[in-house]
Amino acid sequence: MFAVTAARIDAQDPLSGLQLGERPDPVAPDGWTTVTVKAAALNHHDLWTLKGVGVRAEQLPLVLGCDAAGIDEDGNEVVVHAVIGDPDRGHGDETLDPKRSLLSEVHDGTFAEQVVVPRRNLVPKPASLSFEEAACLPTAWLTAYRMLFDKSGVKPGGTVLVQGAGGGVATALIALGAATGYRIWATSRSEAKRKRALELGADAVFESGARLPGKVDAVMETVGAATWAHSTRALRPGGRIVISGATSGDAPPAELTRTFFLQLQVVGTTMGTRGQLAALLSLLDTTGLRPPIDRVLPLADAREGFAAMAAGEQFGKIVFTM
Repeated sequence: MFAVTAARIDAQDPLSGLQLGERPDPVAPDGWTTVTVKAAALNHHDLWTLKGVGVRAEQLPLVLGCDAAGIDEDGNEVVVHAVIGDPDRGHGDETLDPKRSLLSEVHDGTFAEQVVVPRRNLVPKPASLSFEEAACLPTAWLTAYRMLFDKSGVKPGGTVLVQGAGGGVATALIALGAATGYRIWATSRSEAKRKRALELGADAVFESGARLPGKVDAVMETVGAATWAHSTRALRPGGRIVISGATSGDAPPAELTRTFFLQLQVVGTTMGTRGQLAALLSLLDTTGLRPPIDRVLPLADAREGFAAMAAGEQFGKIVFTM
């Protein structure tokens, strides 16, 4: 089968480790099944893998990709849940399984004509969603869904700041929040991305680090070091930062005095459960909300998509088709 793999690790030039070509067809172990991939979406996770984050050189080559929608062995249209974990070990939540991983961390991922996954990781794809739209959901949109509706502690009507408009999770947060009654503020260094955020439904946009007109109930943080101080200063007393990534670095000053004096909360989150993915699919099916797609490329042109993400040129998801 044709696949896109991480062939080697290079933190300085990650795209040099990208390899496109033939790989052996996967074999499903007991309890697993094979999905014929129709569309797969790119995430920052894939770029970090090429930099050596979360993988070791001896694991390579490893097929990249967390997200996919396709056809199962019975001919059903499905979406793949990317978390490989046991809910029983996570007290009912597979993302809390100490041994959990994502596709492309231990097991080959979705940037291939076929992928094998545990049978429980398949979720029916609503007919109203295209394969390209559905493929955008299992990582970025699922993470955003959990951040906003499960972790933020904010109800519709509350004010939520989304840092770094343009990335996949940030874009999903803006769209989900705007569609469900939250007041969404967003930041970006790019004027074009601020404009796109408004088009997605943000109530107000600001340059990164700008003084805001008021305090917010929660901050959705995926940028990390570059925006952390601004995030802590944006919160009302008792407010909450929900963090699911740190693309600009993971070691900013902790702002401990501000955190305890204002009784701020910092909540980490990773991905979401299979049940939450099913709920997200149902939400999009019933509301008509759709993930913004920056571009759709054949898998053979995956290098172009990786280069666009590395340069920060995309707004919304980059999708590969088979």
